[in-house]
Parts: sequence; structure tokens; C-alpha cells
Amino acid sequence: MEIWICNQYNDERITQKVPDERVLIGRDESCDVTLRSGFVSRQHAKIVFEHGSFFIEPLAVSGLTVANTMLSMHERHKLEYGDEIRIGEFSLYMMQPSQKRIEAVEQATSPRKRVVALEEKMHAELLDNLNLRVTGQESVSDSKLVSMIKSSLDAIIEAHLGEVDREMREYLMAEYLWRTIITELNRRATGKLMYSYAFEDTGHLDQKKEETLSRMVSDVLGAYPLRMRLHTLKEDVSMIEDDWDNQLRIMKTRITPELHGYIVRRMISKEIEDVVLGYGPLQDLLEMPNVNEIMVVSRDRIYIEKDGVLQNTGRSFFSDKIVESIIERIITPVGRRIDRSTPLVDARLPDGSRVNAIIHPLAVSGPTLTIRKFARIPFTIDDLVERGTLTRQSANFLRACSLGRKNLLISGGTGSGKTTTLNVLSNFIPEEERIVTIEDSAELQLHQEHQVRLETRPANIEGKGAYTIRDLVKNALRMRPDRVIVGECRGPEALDMLQAMNTGHDGSLSTIHANNPDDTMLRLETMVLMAVDMPVKAIREQISAAIDVVVQIARLSTGRRCITHISEVIGIDPDTGKVLTEDIYRLKKVRGEFDAEGDLIHTGYIPEFSEELIHKKFMGVEVFT
Repeated sequence: MEIWICNQYNDERITQKVPDERVLIGRDESCDVTLRSGFVSRQHAKIVFEHGSFFIEPLAVSGLTVANTMLSMHERHKLEYGDEIRIGEFSLYMMQPSQKRIEAVEQATSPRKRVVALEEKMHAELLDNLNLRVTGQESVSDSKLVSMIKSSLDAIIEAHLGEVDREMREYLMAEYLWRTIITELNRRATGKLMYSYAFEDTGHLDQKKEETLSRMVSDVLGAYPLRMRLHTLKEDVSMIEDDWDNQLRIMKTRITPELHGYIVRRMISKEIEDVVLGYGPLQDLLEMPNVNEIMVVSRDRIYIEKDGVLQNTGRSFFSDKIVESIIERIITPVGRRIDRSTPLVDARLPDGSRVNAIIHPLAVSGPTLTIRKFARIPFTIDDLVERGTLTRQSANFLRACSLGRKNLLISGGTGSGKTTTLNVLSNFIPEEERIVTIEDSAELQLHQEHQVRLETRPANIEGKGAYTIRDLVKNALRMRPDRVIVGECRGPEALDMLQAMNTGHDGSLSTIHANNPDDTMLRLETMVLMAVDMPVKAIREQISAAIDVVVQIARLSTGRRCITHISEVIGIDPDTGKVLTEDIYRLKKVRGEFDAEGDLIHTGYIPEFSEELIHKKFMGVEVFT
């Protein structure tokens, strides 16, 4: 048996042969696996083979972690090949003997994994043939580079076609047909091609076969009452997806052996082109209208959130190095960097989608990438009402608050929809007002023409030149803003934001991470204390004077995102000294949890400023019915 050992501090990796029946792990030289570290006991753990299975048992008080499960001293745990064993700064993996691993892989790998392995081999040949590691740094025009890649790739694919078995061919054909359907849907809805680098170079296409495929795709689209508009694209895709197995069977009957082979070559070429020129296996997911979030956990685990549900796509990158190169491709255009000295980064895609990446040494399982996609068409208040996020009455109330220059704070958890709600409410700001937006990564999609968009900047490689949210808030106050919008308030900038709200910049908005309106007030106190040491009473007085309304939003267990509270900040409790909030609207609870099917209802409380908003004709009394 073999143990694969990785030192997470220096990235040193070795493979060590060990006995098959019993393995002792520790700092002592007499152990079968010796880990030289002050965090490892003399005899830290043992692996034994009993009753046909392997078991691991900690022998030290500090214990160890197996497959993300913490074990205490003498607690036995069944061990599988490939489970990560964490001891101090070391990660260990028990591996099958080489020959058994090869046999197991040959028997167990899916067609998708065999395709990826073959494409990885072709990709390596392509890089070697064109010396792309060097060419990519030279001034080669895009069209010339695409032509070089396609010419060389065609020859490589032709040489390896014999390695594509029947199952792999079926998989490649089904994937290509589905992606072609999505491509055509997007083209008809937006008037744009999804993959310009893949489809512009027509010299490598067989026009007759392309025409045949085009007719098949048109027949599929014609079988459904599709609207093929940008705002209906998600529903159109879902309609076809629900009946895709049936459509695929029909399409297969029309595919000749020659067309089948052409599709296989096109699909392999497309996937390798994505790696070289695009975003690899993420390319299609970024264009799928019903995919809201993409999460790369490791190179071979890519998850998506689709219709509020997380699912594994089954896709994978060729290697960790490819993942890192895709991350570089995303962040470089927006002036960000990522390396061992700066191993995490926030950035955005050209369409405003939010990107977070983290690499070794902080990401133990490999480069991790999270992309939260933005809607191609910004949501409106009517969209939120239609989706059940809030009711028509509460929507009209929030519209009146925005028009009436009330300071709004939107709170909620990660992925609950804070930024979307902020974006919707900011669109009520009149055109004649000057808006300054401040964000870590510019994501807001305001329609007003008179807006100034500011974005933070991290420190350069010398550790200088950083500009934080707080720096930008201070500068914004010198830019004569009517409204200041802070994308997210998470630190000392809370003080400057409150001061802006208290000094004539009424109608400002921001978001904050909190679980309920009362928690929001406590979080604000804590963040102000991060900026300055001042009496808590003074902080609470500033909060009470600055914030008018708290909009609490949550993502329920069903995946539905909805507003759970709309509360007014009414003052300070004379007994406890805490900032008080009073719910104007509230989502009903059932057995301690928010009703996933319920609506936001008026509590009976009328806010103090309601008379002002009614007098200005921003709303009527019907919002409280």
C-alpha cells in the first residue's frame, strides 16, 4: 500500500510505501510514516486492516481529521481510499497499489471522465505543438491565434479519434446537441453569438453538416411555444430541458454516421478551445440562463445553483493549473491579481457577475472559484412582486421611501438577494439627482445617467496603493452627491456612511450581513467601534438619527428569496439603551420558521414618516391594508 503525503506549509509532496496490514503514523523515526513537525505526536495515529476494511484510530489527545470529520483519541473511523487525513500541517491519503488503481479506473470511470482524460492529453499536445506557453505572451492577433489553434487541433483530434469508444461518442453527441440548442436560443433572444471564437472561423466547418444541424435545431425549437425574448429565456430553456430526453431520441434518428463523427470532432474541439481561449468547462454554464451561481470546489467538482437547488455538474478541469489560469483570465482585465502572497481576490466579469477566487495555501483542496451571475436584464420591483419576494403593498411602500429620500439599510445572509434588492430600490431615484456608488467590485446596474461608479483597489505587490470602501466614502462626500450608495457595509466604513446619512445625503442606501433588524443595529455598533473608540450611547444616537428603514431579506429552505421584515428605526430604549426597531411588515412564521408559501403582511404599525410620504403623493393609505 502507498500513502501520499502533502506538507501544506511548503507544498512538498511525496509518496511512501507502507505495510498493508498496520501503519503507524507519528513524529518518531520508528513509525511507518514519519511526520517531522511540532504539531505531530510521537505516535499520533494508526491504520489497521480488519474484517476486509481499513480503520484509522488517533493515538494522541490532539486527534486528527478524516474526510472533514474530527476524531478524538481512540475513536475508530472507517477509512476509504482517497479520504483526506489531516494531521498538523500534513494531508495524507491512503492509495491503492498502482496496478489495482489502474484496473479500478479502467472499470469504474464514466464516459465523461474518459472524455476529459483524452481531451487533457490532446490539450497537452496542442500546447507543445504551438508552444502556446510562449506564444500567449507575444503580440499575436486573436484571429491569427484562433486559426493556428484550430488547424493544429484538427490534426490532433483526427489522430486520437480511434480512442473514442461508443459510450464516449454518445456522451459527446448529446452534450453538443444540447449546447447547440442553448446557443441558438441565446442567439435568437439576444442577437449575439455565445462563443465568438468558436463560431467565427468558418473555414474549419462543414457547411452542409452545419445546415443539417441548424434544421434539426430549428425543428426542436419549433416544437414548443417559445417566446425567445431576453426576459423569457430562463423559462424557454426550462421548457426544453424538461422534455430533452424525448427530443434527443428524435434527433438521434436523423443523425447519419458521418454527421455523428462530425459532431464528436466539433465537441472535442469546442471543449479544448474553451480551455485555451475561454473559461474552460465554465464557459457554457456562464451562458445558461437558469444557472444562478457557479461554484468550483476543486478541479473535478464543479457545482451550480439552478432554480434555488445546488447540484454537481459532473464537469471538471484538466488540472489545478488550468483552474488558476482561468482565474487569472477573469481577474487580470479588472486590475486584480492572485498569487501565493495574495491568495484570495474579489473581482467581476464584464457583465457584472461577482467573482471570488482563493488558491493555495489558503484553499487546501485546490483553487476555489465562486461566480454569482447577474441577470442580463436588471430586476424591477414588479419582478420581485411576481416572484413572491414581497407584496404589491410593501413594494409601493419601499418605492415611496426611496422617492421620499429615506435612508434604507438592506440586511440579510449570503445569497439572500441583498444586492438585487438594493439595485431595484436604487432605480426609483429620480434622474435629476447625482448618485455616487461605492463597491468592492462594481456590480450595481443603475439606469440613471448621472451616476459616478467607484470601485476599491487592493494593494500592489509592494503592499501600497490600496483604496478601501472607507477611503471612497470619504472621497464621495467631496463629490457633491445627492445620494451615496455603498454596495456592502462590513467594517469601519459604517461610521462614514452614518455620518453621510446625517449630513444632508438623505435617501442613501447600503447592505449589511445580519439575521434580523435588531441584529442589524448591533452589527452597525460593532462596525463603528472598528473605526473609532467612542461611547456606545453616541454610536446608537447616530444610528437612530441616520437609518430610517431596515429591509430584512432571507433565503428560505425552499430556495425562495423573500423579504421577511420591513422595520422602522424608532429611537433608543430608555431602559436598555439599545436602538429600537418596529416591524411595519412581517412574514408570518409557522412552527418557528418563516412560512415558505406566505406573504409579507402589514403588522398594523404606521411609521412616523408616513404622513410626509402621503402628503408628497409618493404613496396612499392603501399600502397599509
